[in-house]
Amino acid sequence: MPSYIALLRKDPDSDYGVEFPDFPGCVSAGTDVDEARRMAEEALDLHIEGMIADGDRLPEPSNLEEIVADPANREAVAILVTAAVRLT
Repeated sequence: MPSYIALLRKDPDSDYGVEFPDFPGCVSAGTDVDEARRMAEEALDLHIEGMIADGDRLPEPSNLEEIVADPANREAVAILVTAAVRLT
């Protein structure tokens, strides 16, 4: 099962937000870090299931160095999320 990098962000007046650079539009959130991580796993699985159902090709996981080199990601914390979806 592949693992993908997720970016965790927290603004002062909001919950923790999560986004996946390899899957534009795949986002999630949680009231704390643990919930955000659990919700990120669920969002990734649902997104991948939808892509498989649509016959779309899954992207190769991005390189961490490339993601953190983007100035827009300076304030984010990178976490690794493993997809539970069976790809076969």
